[in-house]
Amino acid sequence: LFPVLGSPAGLSCCWLAFYLVLHRLVAKTSLTSPPWPEVKLPDPVEEAKYHAEVVRKVNGLISAGQYGRLFAVVHFASKQWKITSEDLIMMDNVLEAECGDRIRMEKVLLVGADDFTLIGRPLLGKDLVRVEATVIEKTESWPKVNMRFWRRHNFQRKKIIANPQTVLRINTIEIYPCLS
Repeated sequence: LFPVLGSPAGLSCCWLAFYLVLHRLVAKTSLTSPPWPEVKLPDPVEEAKYHAEVVRKVNGLISAGQYGRLFAVVHFASKQWKITSEDLIMMDNVLEAECGDRIRMEKVLLVGADDFTLIGRPLLGKDLVRVEATVIEKTESWPKVNMRFWRRHNFQRKKIIANPQTVLRINTIEIYPCLS
């Protein structure tokens, strides 16, 4: 191998390539510039105009009723449920309401349609969205058998568990046109 200018003598070909690449790189430190690209924020005046235009369009769609079928994400019984109108929800716990009672789900995280989506931070206001459901059925789950058995000890225990369940039907999802 012939020595290359600026490289130590006696390096093999692979090490020579690594050495040349290593010395071409310049380390970026906090003194030169940050390693991530610089973020340019939009002009606040233009952003306010754009926000007002979007709110106007969404309010127009809601007041005209031209949004199609609505869906919502609600927090109910320690779970999040994606629902539309006339859906059935089966929960694995007891609800204090009786069969036939109408309940209002107030923890609405998100409501959407074909053209827009309203996202709460963390929840949408009660004056903006209304989700109503009816208790259809209160029953128990199918029986689950818990069997304990120790071999050669004449020990057997059988426990049958049936958890309570509640079935809800989502009646309506309504949006009121009062976005700000």
